[in-house]
Amino acid sequence: MQQYQDLIKTVLDTGSWQDNRTGIRTLSVPGAMMRFDLAAGFPAVTTKKLAFKSVIGELCAFLRASRNAGEFRALGCKVWDQNANENAQWLANPNREGEDDLGPVYGVQWRQWPAYKLLDASEAARIADAQANGFTVVAPVNEEGVQKVLLYKAVDQLRECLDTIINNPGSRRILFHGWNPAVLDAVALPACHLLYQFIPNANTREISLCLYVRSNDIGLGTPFNIAEGAALLHLVARLTGYTPRWFTYFIGDAHVYENHLDMVQEQLRRTPFAAPRFVISDRIPDYAQTGKYEPEWLEKIEPSDFSLEGYAHHAPIKAAMAV
Repeated sequence: MQQYQDLIKTVLDTGSWQDNRTGIRTLSVPGAMMRFDLAAGFPAVTTKKLAFKSVIGELCAFLRASRNAGEFRALGCKVWDQNANENAQWLANPNREGEDDLGPVYGVQWRQWPAYKLLDASEAARIADAQANGFTVVAPVNEEGVQKVLLYKAVDQLRECLDTIINNPGSRRILFHGWNPAVLDAVALPACHLLYQFIPNANTREISLCLYVRSNDIGLGTPFNIAEGAALLHLVARLTGYTPRWFTYFIGDAHVYENHLDMVQEQLRRTPFAAPRFVISDRIPDYAQTGKYEPEWLEKIEPSDFSLEGYAHHAPIKAAMAV
């Protein structure tokens, strides 16, 4: 994870102070990138201990489209507790559905993106086509005297990505999004890691992932999100018969919170260890071995299905998350 240390140096050396919604200012730089070759090992931070169980617990919750912090906790991830129950702005939001509710955060958008079509009631062919593609008529609508029909379906973006990897690996449209403008006023935290694009190579049987993160807390968020993205790529590769290869990580606003300066500076004084190996349980079917496509395993995985082999790391460093 030398690239991670280089990113810290860049932010400390060239960043400028910025104010933000949390009240804790940041040293920030616009635009950053890291590229990891997963053939060389799993990109787990080694200059402190990675909260691997929490990373995998969150991924499992996302894949199950969870919107409740209690469900995240049950899977070993407590990072959503404060956003659910201690964020004053969210606590006052009329869309919050009680204790532990988060609203339709990441996984809901990944697996159940709310899609609507508003069509003229006279357009029978278009309505029939929408219904053939899974949309359901939910209500008639009168728009300025014109009779229309509102249709809805929940789009499983991630499942569609896997289907395309299997059926049309040459597509350059294999992506899913977490940024839904229609629900930004109804979530505890709008998506930070928001655009994932899978790039399979049917000739080499390798698959890569590009991830765009609009805003990233370098001290706490970056190591967590890198590990989660890499784990997702490994899982998708397993279920589609590919070998995970390049993981490219783009950041819009890369920043270090003022109260995290001691933590990241301590990490710069530490020498990184070799990258560990990511291990997936034999319980999860390997398409390359079975030839059987089983995408339902996206929501059947458990945190115990994943582990790191040979993970050497320096001592943990604790720091408060800005909410």
